[in-house]
Amino acid sequence: MDHEYWMRRAMEEAYKAESLGEVPIGAIIVRQGEIVGSGYNLRETTLDPTAHAEMIAIREASTRLQSWRLLDCTLYVTLEPCPMCAGAIVQSRVPTVVYGAPDPKAGCAGTLMNLLQEDRFNHRVELVGEVLREECGGMLTAFFRRLRGKNKPG
Repeated sequence: MDHEYWMRRAMEEAYKAESLGEVPIGAIIVRQGEIVGSGYNLRETTLDPTAHAEMIAIREASTRLQSWRLLDCTLYVTLEPCPMCAGAIVQSRVPTVVYGAPDPKAGCAGTLMNLLQEDRFNHRVELVGEVLREECGGMLTAFFRRLRGKNKPG
């Protein structure tokens, strides 16, 4: 499995978010070499705090596969999952998560805590971290730099 290839596909989703003025985070769910779910950040557009890329991709994959259990799937996301998304990943039984940039403010795949591999839960996730870290992180850094530039008093 080529994690860089699939992470670039997740980055394509992140660019969709960015084109809407959303924080550029994208996610895809892959099963047997096919994307079965995809999503990008839509919190501002939908005014929905749960409209994270992972949540949207999980919903789409569950609908497409007609199951809440996303067995035999790999979730690729450009930013380390937050607590809400980590919980949804565990609940949906995704076996593997591959993320791009670590999240020092909300990362729950090892940065702040590791909900995805918590021994007390009934499901633990295999993690592959920091795939295309510089590119995924750079996309976020550039977005926030532009945003701060627009908000400077002129």
